[in-house]
Amino acid sequence: MLPNLFLLFNHALTPEQRADARASLEAGEVVEPPEALRGLWSNLPPESEGLFDFLAPIRQWLAGNARPGDFVLIQGDFGACWLMVRYARDNGLRPVYSTTRRQAEELHQPNGTVKLVHHFRHVRFREYGK
Repeated sequence: MLPNLFLLFNHALTPEQRADARASLEAGEVVEPPEALRGLWSNLPPESEGLFDFLAPIRQWLAGNARPGDFVLIQGDFGACWLMVRYARDNGLRPVYSTTRRQAEELHQPNGTVKLVHHFRHVRFREYGK
């Protein structure tokens, strides 16, 4: 049975990322969290002293759905990522992140300001700690 790829990610996967997950990770299903958990992950309270308790529903979702050997794409708030990478590793999951090639484009505006546009292109998935 192929490992699944669970998402803790603030964006929708691009078709390129989906294809790479199947090719390089040999992932079966891409599993998105329920809407409420996507909202939780993308709206972490910046004023909170810690996030461990706040992330309990996400840990519970993974505990109830992921199997050892499954991948978890973890990107977002640095502290939340650290906690969830640790959780994933402690529970036999394989935490990964997406590496990107970045290109900045400067657009000089008529009013004298410069607008920066950033383009990101997925390169590969990399396992945390490697």
